[in-house]
Amino acid sequence: MWFLYLLSWIALGIQIILVTLSIAAGLFYLAELVEEYTVLTKKIILYLISLTTAVYICLLLFEDLPFSNILFGLLGNVAYFVLLKDFPYFLLSSPGFIGSVGSVLLNHYLAFSYFTSVYHPFHEVLAYFTICLWLVPFAFFVSLSANENVLPTTSGRVSSTSDETDVVSNYFSRKGKKYGLLSMLKSAQDSVLPERVKKHF
Repeated sequence: MWFLYLLSWIALGIQIILVTLSIAAGLFYLAELVEEYTVLTKKIILYLISLTTAVYICLLLFEDLPFSNILFGLLGNVAYFVLLKDFPYFLLSSPGFIGSVGSVLLNHYLAFSYFTSVYHPFHEVLAYFTICLWLVPFAFFVSLSANENVLPTTSGRVSSTSDETDVVSNYFSRKGKKYGLLSMLKSAQDSVLPERVKKHF
């Protein structure tokens, strides 16, 4: 009896490792797609914001959720829309970014407060969190690395202290370390997986 119990814990560990690797591979693939198709990604995020707005309106009409949850959810979608205007660039001090992060935290607090006080089946709670709270922020999270490989334009931010007037040269000279999701996954890949050595015959 104890041996089967031990096997169940070993199997659980293997399953957790496989699920984690699958999620990392999926995130890596999505980040590659976002970097390749930034215009399409912006349209998809806009459709996701519209979808969650429609879901909030349906929740207002057909369900008994508190009005504050729906109101702050809609205000969060307005913040996401403001953040989407400068896509794929994200400025951490912009009102859209600060409002988006604040709305994510506030909406999670309101949702946890409501669902801990009023019983709903687990699948309904999971549906609310997935569609209303996680879908759009996850899309923005995956697209954080999209601005790393975007070609510069004359409307880009050029530092005034630089003597170079060439936009492309200035862009590549001030381009420092990358902090996006894709670069994080690539550095994890380089540190975890061994390098392939080419054989010379």
